[in-house]
Amino acid sequence: MTFSATTVLVLALIAAVVVAIGLWAYSTANRLDRLHVRSDQSWQALDAALARRAVVARSVAMAIAGPVSDPALSEQAGQLAALADRAERAGRAERETVENRLSTALSAVDIGTLRPQLVAELADAEARVLIARRFHNDAVRDTLALRTRRPVRVLHLGGTAPLPSYFEITERATPAASTGLAVDTIRTTARVVLFDENDRTLLMRGNDPKTPQVSFWFTVGGGVEPGESLRAAAVRELYEETGYRGDPAALRGPIWRRVAVFPFNGELIRSEELFFALRVRGFDPQPANLTAIERRSITGHRWCTAADIVTLDRSGETVYPYHLDELLAEAAQAASGTGDPEVRSIR
Repeated sequence: MTFSATTVLVLALIAAVVVAIGLWAYSTANRLDRLHVRSDQSWQALDAALARRAVVARSVAMAIAGPVSDPALSEQAGQLAALADRAERAGRAERETVENRLSTALSAVDIGTLRPQLVAELADAEARVLIARRFHNDAVRDTLALRTRRPVRVLHLGGTAPLPSYFEITERATPAASTGLAVDTIRTTARVVLFDENDRTLLMRGNDPKTPQVSFWFTVGGGVEPGESLRAAAVRELYEETGYRGDPAALRGPIWRRVAVFPFNGELIRSEELFFALRVRGFDPQPANLTAIERRSITGHRWCTAADIVTLDRSGETVYPYHLDELLAEAAQAASGTGDPEVRSIR
């Protein structure tokens, strides 16, 4: 039996389509497998963060009860301890409900009665829950976006793995403490990793006004004002701290996200920092519009290579973010590119 040229062409096209579908299905199944692993790992990280918060909540309950016999405080401490215990034992189905009740109980605590160290520990535990929950929900979103596509469902490429679910809990807003140690809610900060033509990055030198003898180094940037976009805040802070007028469209990123809990000027700050990368011609920074607190806390600047950053760290002057010397190559590549890379978490 012979085949015509048309028949051979049709068969070849069918074979090509089958192969293409097979390759697509194989790559999609592998991608789904990686997304499932990511979802599972993000849940494990969130579960660990929630467990740590429960431990801290139990410490808070013990501190509230204290040596003084106060029926109201004893009742509050007992409820808080009971909720912390229940949160540790709760299954996945009821975890959201229990954790929300724990958040509500923590919101009712007057942190002005707690030791500053315990306040800091609580703020750090809640910041870790916040960032872990966001990463988990991001992983769930990406997994569901692919799993719910019609071709994926028709071909059962997700296998037997259960669909992941979002985890939503309220975020505790902590009032200012009467002791003067204030724990802020998350403050969004836009930062710029600024490079010159020699791949040096600009760092600012500063200190906490309460401890002027301890210096540290950090990237240009500051808090986002109400109604302001991240890019607008980044170029505004860049101009105010260095005198350089940047183009928001030239910023690459955000490339990194960092959640930090730290004391500053008598307050405990919880800041979510988002980093952009920008390449410019080298210039001599001249502050254009520093605030009063910035004039007190910013003491200098320096264009640094990765080796310079290592030297600063070894001298005892910490550089933020941590391990910036190891991150510079990634930021420099982003600054030289034309697209915006996917944001990732750093310390």
